[in-house]
Amino acid sequence: MIERTHDKYRRLIDYAKTLPPMPTAVVHPCDQSSLFGAVEAAHLGLIDPILVGPRERIEAVAKENGITISDIRILDAGYSEEAAAVAVQLVREGKAEALMKGSLHTDELMGAVVRRDSGMRTGRRISHCFILDVPGHEDALIISDGAINIMPTLEEKVDIVQNAIDLGHALQFDEVRVAVLSAMETVTPKLQSTIEAAALCKMMDRHQLKGAVIDGPLALDNAIDPEAARIKKIDSPVAGHANVLIVPNLEAGNMLAKSLSFLAGADTAGIVLGSRVPIILTSRADSVGTRRASCAVAGMVAKARRESKAAR
Repeated sequence: MIERTHDKYRRLIDYAKTLPPMPTAVVHPCDQSSLFGAVEAAHLGLIDPILVGPRERIEAVAKENGITISDIRILDAGYSEEAAAVAVQLVREGKAEALMKGSLHTDELMGAVVRRDSGMRTGRRISHCFILDVPGHEDALIISDGAINIMPTLEEKVDIVQNAIDLGHALQFDEVRVAVLSAMETVTPKLQSTIEAAALCKMMDRHQLKGAVIDGPLALDNAIDPEAARIKKIDSPVAGHANVLIVPNLEAGNMLAKSLSFLAGADTAGIVLGSRVPIILTSRADSVGTRRASCAVAGMVAKARRESKAAR
């Protein structure tokens, strides 16, 4: 049996609770899990929610499950796509600092986010990060991208890496150490991911990427295990000590994160970056604990963005 200690997540949530509640548009919270997750995060002081969706359905779910929402603002939107559009408009008007996915499909929410005329695009590629608290592993791990970009190009990976680096700083990592993963640690033209990993490392040398140390290609074992790195004679500040793992494609990232969650007992949070505000993109099957941790991550990202704007 795997013992879940939750230590890193507890520290994360405890810190996020010291911040002002983050105004958050909760999009279409029309089932028990998404509505209760938002309400509990509000009770913990992590978010200040605005529920966006069909009022009658939201109130019916609340009544059926004994969830008190009388003190929470509801914006009536008749269906899921409308709720997504209204929530994005709240962000554009400066009334929300984050979006939280409810019981709608991801593509319905992201369709409103990436819409060119009325969405939340920036100059940065939008990408997803898993944040994992793995029992027995010293550091929290960021894995990107396992949910948004299916087969990212090298150009897209530049933004994926920078988004993950920025997240590491927002989470107050002492040092952000990025491992660009492949199936091996040597560069070969036969495996495109090794070439792209080497290119990303050179981009860091040329200051096209900033704020971290990076190495790659690295296999998973020698990215996170010092003994594996020693045996392979890989000498770098990242090998064996990575806290950010950049995967070759969505399938690899999704399977890696879920393997750590279901086989190693890791706690998992999820966040989407690269848009105007962080997006709490949890699965409809995610636990309340996962939603709580994802809210805490979003709050720390929002804080880092406010500080960055103030410093300009």
